[in-house]
Amino acid sequence: MSDSRAFCPRCGDPVPERTDGDDSAGGESARDPLRPGAEVELCDSCYFDDFDFIDAPDRIDVQVCARCGAVHKGNRWVDIGAEDYTDIAIERVSEALSVHVDVDDVAWQVEPEQVGENTIRMYAYFTGVVRDMPVEEQVMIPVKIARQTCQRCGRIAGDYYASIVQIRAEDRTPTSEELERAKEIAHQTVADMEATGDRNAFVTEISEDADGLNIRVSTNKIGKKISNKMIEEFGGSVNDAETLVTEDEDGNEVYRVTFAVRLPPYIPGDIIDLTDDDGGPVLVRSAHGNLKGTRITTGERYEASYEEGNSPEARRLGRLEDGEKTTVVTVEDENAVQVLDPETFQATTVSRPEYFEPEAETVPVMKSRAGLHILPDPDPDTGEESAEPYDPYSQTDA
Repeated sequence: MSDSRAFCPRCGDPVPERTDGDDSAGGESARDPLRPGAEVELCDSCYFDDFDFIDAPDRIDVQVCARCGAVHKGNRWVDIGAEDYTDIAIERVSEALSVHVDVDDVAWQVEPEQVGENTIRMYAYFTGVVRDMPVEEQVMIPVKIARQTCQRCGRIAGDYYASIVQIRAEDRTPTSEELERAKEIAHQTVADMEATGDRNAFVTEISEDADGLNIRVSTNKIGKKISNKMIEEFGGSVNDAETLVTEDEDGNEVYRVTFAVRLPPYIPGDIIDLTDDDGGPVLVRSAHGNLKGTRITTGERYEASYEEGNSPEARRLGRLEDGEKTTVVTVEDENAVQVLDPETFQATTVSRPEYFEPEAETVPVMKSRAGLHILPDPDPDTGEESAEPYDPYSQTDA
């Protein structure tokens, strides 16, 4: 009677018969590397001679930006916001390790050891089952932290910029409020874009000169957003101009864009005397679209024509906060009031605007080349000077 038992092709020892499903790798026979293509069964001894439980690299390098702490992953830099890089080292080790396909019930754990500022030893422990036999292995993989400079930090260090936003105003210098708001918008725009994962967003430089503000930013998109936001808040217009600066590695032309923001000549709180207009001075309350305001002679609303826009021809008389408190002498009728001239202290008849309160004992007035006029009270509820000046921004454009 012939023996049906198989023999190991390497050592010749008999191989115990295995039922389907008990063989390694789902019941398939282990292939003999000396006889490619042959489906043969190796004995346990020969099988484990060539068995590698874990395939691990000798070393792993992690590229880290020395300036911002970002980590290079794949072909890009990623902000991780970590104080140390242990978690990154564990992740890289996990990605680099591979387990033999014949192993079942694999379990593993890793223990990091910081041995220097730029070196982490990763001890990985593995257990599993192969051919119904428990197996285990331990590997140590050094992780080296290579400190470099990411593209973003390199550009920042090199004062790179792709766009310039110039904040100017027509026939005046931008106010400190407008300049501070422009700075806030620039930084907030960058913060919003960074929050979406855009690492190319940054403010290169903000500088002031006699004419206004110059903001250099990293992308044209940021420059456009800053410009549009300024116009949304303060009115005015923006123009852009491209300048060819270089070509990229693919031969494409690279342009730098300058956004010239032109704020309106008048701002809320200005008191202006319109040329060729007999309706009296206007307190500006909005410079969005067509200039809108209030006649300080009557209290009626004023709006410039479409042709005049936000810059009708006028001369600036002063500001709302320039008003001085004076005494109301008497209310003459529905159109006139007597007040004391704050300079001569003589009773003077002036126009009675709609916002005048007949019970008021004092009112703010402004004396200019256009005459003496009653101004809106900074705090109409109390009739007393408010800690903060009257804010025309709070009025609607309706």
